[in-house]
Amino acid sequence: MWGIIVERHSEVTLARQLYQAFRQQILQGRLQPGDTLPSTRELAKELTISRNTVYEAYEMLTAEGYIVSRQGAPTRVAEGLILETIAPVSRQPSGKKLPPTDSFPADFRTGLPDLRHFPRYRWLQLVHQASEQLAPGQWGYTGPEGLPALREQIAAWLLRSKGLAVEAQDIFITAGATHALHILAELLAAEGKREIIVEDPCHKGMLRVLQRNNFCIRPVRADGQGLDTAVLPKSEACAVYVTPSHQFPLGGILPAGRRAALISFAREQDLYLIEDDYDSEFRYSGSPIAPLYALDPQRVIYVGTFSKILFPALRIGYVILPRPLQQHWCRLRLYTDVQNPPFEQAALAEFLSTRKLDRHLQSMRRLYGQRRQLLLQALTDTFGNDWKAWGDDAGLHLALEFPGKCFDQNFAYTCREQGINITPVEDHSIVKGRHLEKLLLGYGHLEPQEIRQGITLLAKCIRNC
Repeated sequence: MWGIIVERHSEVTLARQLYQAFRQQILQGRLQPGDTLPSTRELAKELTISRNTVYEAYEMLTAEGYIVSRQGAPTRVAEGLILETIAPVSRQPSGKKLPPTDSFPADFRTGLPDLRHFPRYRWLQLVHQASEQLAPGQWGYTGPEGLPALREQIAAWLLRSKGLAVEAQDIFITAGATHALHILAELLAAEGKREIIVEDPCHKGMLRVLQRNNFCIRPVRADGQGLDTAVLPKSEACAVYVTPSHQFPLGGILPAGRRAALISFAREQDLYLIEDDYDSEFRYSGSPIAPLYALDPQRVIYVGTFSKILFPALRIGYVILPRPLQQHWCRLRLYTDVQNPPFEQAALAEFLSTRKLDRHLQSMRRLYGQRRQLLLQALTDTFGNDWKAWGDDAGLHLALEFPGKCFDQNFAYTCREQGINITPVEDHSIVKGRHLEKLLLGYGHLEPQEIRQGITLLAKCIRNC
């Protein structure tokens, strides 16, 4: 009579099935306001289920206001519950379907470390040890600054690896560089200025963070030596976003003269410099570049991350903040996500303390350097002298220029159809048209055979474009 069928072997309880069936009939108008529902005894007999099951379903319907039940009166459908049925949104045809990014025969994505060489077993041991050794109080809210042990170890690591003297109290733990920029954007917006100067080209992910926080973007061109400080505009900007140690995507290192000019500009314009220390740990000729932060700790906000030097799923980064910004930072972090999980923070602190990170970086720097040389040789063997490499001997990707070629989105799409995952520099450009001859090739995650095979496939697309 009621059109209800119960599935006795379903993982959903009989009471909930009954509740869902009545709810659907009420919302669709098949049961009208004021209609009488059967008694618990009557419905239990009809469906051959226990009366307690029906009673439980009616209790759920009553608690949510679908039915009204009074002692001595029949149970009735409540008023005002009919909802118009809306057809589900259908997927629009997306044209040709490309393979997922992890299945390309030639995958030249940027920013990917080789996870096959990460000491996973030792890391899991450290996480387990940290979970056992953390005091009960650290299983609760430990604050937006980060675990003190990790902040101290990051300060010690920055001193021995980059000669950067920082106090632990000025270091604040984040869930990566992008998360840091999200908080910084909100923090700087509160100062009242809604304009920010950004090097062009720049990482499009970081650019989108700033745009979504309603900043007016003032692009300033970058060349083979990073941000061109000679054309910095006088403006009402609150900050300059810059990657001075390994400019993304062109790969240049900001020279001393430009660094001094940038610091002077920040002082004159009364603004901050957001230093994204992108890929600075992987330099293959000479020591890591000294951070811009060392020149003026009161003007520079330093952003670093462990996601690329260890593994991307480790969402731990950090910022070094000028002290006038620290209290506001803590308030913003407290009312967004409060903190990073303490267990991975504690494990990373131990990984730093025992110098395992130092040894891992040394090993990976050697491996990535070999792969970079192999990539350069493969390019020479394939293209001769018809190309030019941009940037310094560093990082996990290479910026290449092929004079006379046009690498736009159509080219990238054609490459994907051929199984090649590659990004034109133009994809990261704010002002379009300046870098159409350039491509980005990520190589850190590729084995030698994968590099050679990828260049062979890429050559066919380039020669046909």
